[in-house]
Order: sequence, then structure tokens, then C-alpha cells
Amino acid sequence: MRKRTLIPLLIAVVVFAALGMMFFLRAKAPPEAARLLPESDAIAFVNLKTLRAATHFDKSPTARSADFQHFIDATGIVPERDIDSVAFALHKVPTLENGVRAADLFSSEVLIGRFDGEKLGKYLASIASATEMYADHTLYTIQMDGQVLRVTQLTYDSIAASNMPTTEQIHAMLDRSRASALGTPGCSLLATRFKEVPLLSEAWAIGHIGLPFARNGAISVMGLELPIAADSDLVASLRYSPAQRMLAGGAVQLRVEEIAPTAIAAQTTVDSLNTMLDLLRGIGSAEPARNDGDTALRQVIAATKLVQHGERAVLESSATLEQVKTLFNAHDPASETPPQATPSASK
Repeated sequence: MRKRTLIPLLIAVVVFAALGMMFFLRAKAPPEAARLLPESDAIAFVNLKTLRAATHFDKSPTARSADFQHFIDATGIVPERDIDSVAFALHKVPTLENGVRAADLFSSEVLIGRFDGEKLGKYLASIASATEMYADHTLYTIQMDGQVLRVTQLTYDSIAASNMPTTEQIHAMLDRSRASALGTPGCSLLATRFKEVPLLSEAWAIGHIGLPFARNGAISVMGLELPIAADSDLVASLRYSPAQRMLAGGAVQLRVEEIAPTAIAAQTTVDSLNTMLDLLRGIGSAEPARNDGDTALRQVIAATKLVQHGERAVLESSATLEQVKTLFNAHDPASETPPQATPSASK
């Protein structure tokens, strides 16, 4: 009688252990969109499905160009509603400009969501300058802004595109898609750096921090030169943690790690960015907040800290879901109240 009870119990334990291990390995594995990307210098991934659920950005009014609206009408694809995740690969290709060695930046991307394959194929065929068959898939070549964009539908729920000058990258994505059932590990950058991305991150980026902001050995963003070595590597992540700030409904955690060429370069980054943070905090304490978004931003800056670990400079910050929603609404056109017409204007 005891054996009859123990055998089903042991079977149940083994099954639950196997399921637990399977879910754990799946959580640690790179997302499919990233695994399908070709070899590259940097990769970024965003889980739009989670972001959409948290912010409802798909409900905000969006200004669209005539060409973009035609795409939506022809395919039925509304990107902010239908795309669940997207992964980008950046490629730095050496070139010569006026006899000086420079580099052009190209990209490849994989989008996963809900698509009508027949409608999408008809639309792509209508704007393509050429087509090619590869691995039983149609590749559409589209001339766009002086560049060549190649697009193909990988599966019923995924699309790949690349504006690289050659077909190597789009072919590689198709090859990886066909091998996905065997668990392709992805490109070498993903295999090297993804293990450093915190578990369950909803958005992350890995690769060379200088892309696409490095100019003349320095990194500049919107005209502001940052104190970061252009040859550094980057591991950045954004994730939701329900265990943090439970009373506020959890926290969104930002972590940016610079892997600098030397410990001195990492220390320079930490010291310089701490100076900038102290300056922002000082300005915030000297002037009253103008609105709720301003208050939330100051709270997030106050929660930001920078530390050094050898050749690594680490920035960490967190915000409650309420703070995130406040920051989003502060820049949401739908939340803005239209100006009231004056009597003279109405005339």
C-alpha cells in the first residue's frame, strides 16, 4: 500500500521538477526576437506587450504621415497595438569619406506580433523594386531614403528587415528562424553578454556604447559630450520588480553598466556622472516643482546612484509604477488639455 502511494508521488515530484527547470531555463534564455538577429556590434530589445499593459501608450493619439497611414490601411497592422516585441541589431560598417576612414551605421530588426501575412505580402509586393526567393521565403527589396531595405516574413507572427548593403544579414535571420526549433543560441554578442542582463528584464541593450553616438573618440547626445569612453561596452536593462516597494505596487528598476577599457576610465565615468547628478539635485532643491511630472523626475534622480567595481561603472535607479505613469502622462499628448478659445479668437 505504501509503495502504491510513493510511486505516484515520486512521479509527480519529478514532473514538477522538470517543469520548474524548463521554465527557469526559458526565463534565462534570450527572447526569440533577439536570438534571430545576425552578427552585430550592438543589440537592443523591448517587450512592448508589457510596456503597453503598464502605460496604455496604444490609446494615445498618434500623428501619422500619409505613407504610414497607407501602410496601416493596406496591412491592418497598427504597430503600437499589434507589435509585442522588437529586437534591433546595429552594424558598424567601415567606409571612406573624403579619403578619411569613417563608418556607416546600419540596422537589422525582428518584430514579433500579430500580422495578416496575405495582406502584408500584397503590400510589400506593391512597393518592392525587386523580390528574391530564399529558403522558401520571399524577400522584398524596397528603395527607401536612398537606402535598400529588405523585408521578409519569417513565420506567421514574425517579420525581419535589414538595410545592410548585402543580403547576408537577412539570409542569416531566415536561417536562424528555420533552426529556432532546435534552440539557436543567437549571435556571438548575445552569447557573450546576455548572461549579464538581469533576469526578467523587459527592455535591455548590450554592445558597444559608442553606437551610434561616438564621434571623434567621444560620445555626444543632443550636443552634450558625455564622460564615457567611446570604446566601452554597455549592458543596460529595465525590469519590473514586485518585491520592491510593495506598498507602491512594485518598482521599475533601471541598471546601466559600463564595461570600460580601464579601471581609471570607469572611475572617471562615476565621478563625472555623480557631479552631474549633484548639479541636477541642487537645481531641483533650489526651484519648486512645476507639476507632478517634475516632482516624479526629481524623486527618480534622488534614487539614482553610481558605483564602481574595477573596470565597471554601474548606474542604478528605481521608480514606482505611479511615478512611471506620472512621467509618461506628463509627455502624453492625450493628457494635455487643449487651449480654450477666447471670444476674439472664436470670431
